Amino acid sequence: MDTTQLALLALLAGVVIGGSVSAVIVTSLRARDRARAETSLAIPDGVREVLHGMDDAAVVVDASYTVLAASGPAAPFHFVEGRSVPADELRGIARAARDSGAPASETIRLRRGAPPAEPRLVVVRATRISPRLTLLVLRDITEHERVEQMRRDFVANTSHELKTPVGAVSLLAEAIEMAADDPPQVRIFAARLTAEASRLALLTSRIMNLSRLQSSEELTEDRDVSVDEVVASSVDAHAIQADSAGVEVVRGGKRGLYVRGDAQVLSEAVGNLIANAIAYSPRGSSVGVGVKLVDGVVEIAVTDRGIGIAEGEQDRVFERFYRADPARARRTGGSGLGLSIVKHAVQRHGGEVKLWSRPGRGSTFTIRLPATPAPPDQPATPRGRRKKRAAAPASRTLPTNGEPA
Repeated sequence: MDTTQLALLALLAGVVIGGSVSAVIVTSLRARDRARAETSLAIPDGVREVLHGMDDAAVVVDASYTVLAASGPAAPFHFVEGRSVPADELRGIARAARDSGAPASETIRLRRGAPPAEPRLVVVRATRISPRLTLLVLRDITEHERVEQMRRDFVANTSHELKTPVGAVSLLAEAIEMAADDPPQVRIFAARLTAEASRLALLTSRIMNLSRLQSSEELTEDRDVSVDEVVASSVDAHAIQADSAGVEVVRGGKRGLYVRGDAQVLSEAVGNLIANAIAYSPRGSSVGVGVKLVDGVVEIAVTDRGIGIAEGEQDRVFERFYRADPARARRTGGSGLGLSIVKHAVQRHGGEVKLWSRPGRGSTFTIRLPATPAPPDQPATPRGRRKKRAAAPASRTLPTNGEPA
């Protein structure tokens, strides 16, 4: 073998050895990069910017379920950077996405805000963005589910409630036709037909009012409203009902207070409470309407001395079409929508309705609304400008502490 052949052989051996060494180096570098990627906690570029622009709650967590980055809306769900994910359900969803490599989704309930805030229904979607990092996106669907459930219940309840007066009108019309030769019977059936038609008109009107309150996001009219005018108009509107039932309506408490909102909606809410109090009060008793200011909140309390509401039913009285005493509701023509209208009307004004009741002692419904300063050009509220049965006697004081004396 001459010198040229030896040189070529050495060159070939060098190429083989060099290629092998290069392959080993490249393989080592790739293995090192994979190891770094699997153990790296560095958030990829652009992820934080995307999180900050999201309207939904979203977080990036590592394999130990520590929050590394979070969007603004995630804070109410107690996601804090550097701390662990607050719920075991979220850890399970993140683990499933990380182990399978495929997105995982689940609907769970999480508390948003500090107790006693109610748990929210959220859809959680987990996506793996690296071997050790997982993206969790939470979409709050509580309001959507609530509206859908309300819609289903509303349609079902409305259909059921409308069947009775519509069927009664149809039967009474047939009865009048069959009793055409009997004028006394015709008059009886006609009176009942008128009563059923009035009940149907009232039910339809209240359904429309409740639907309007539930569907609209803002009040039709928003201005400074005098609480005195709201109470006075509500009492006046039910004066005939009170006289017929032999019930005295007594007005007491602080005057000259104002709230922000729609005067017509508030008058209807207070009027519904007064109408219920009159309907459930025995003849010869009184219904109290008291107003007071407590820590910047106006409280309008309507108290009756009626049958009261059992403790187990107090949480349900604000449900649509719910009646604590169905027999009395049928006699008085109640629709079961009055308190539901009160609840939604007050909530639309940023307030709440509270109930105190004891069977045999009566009930007190209290509307609580944020107070607003009186308009600067508003004259002093005259006192005792009219004398009527619904006005409070000068020597009589109405308790306004939410519980009848």
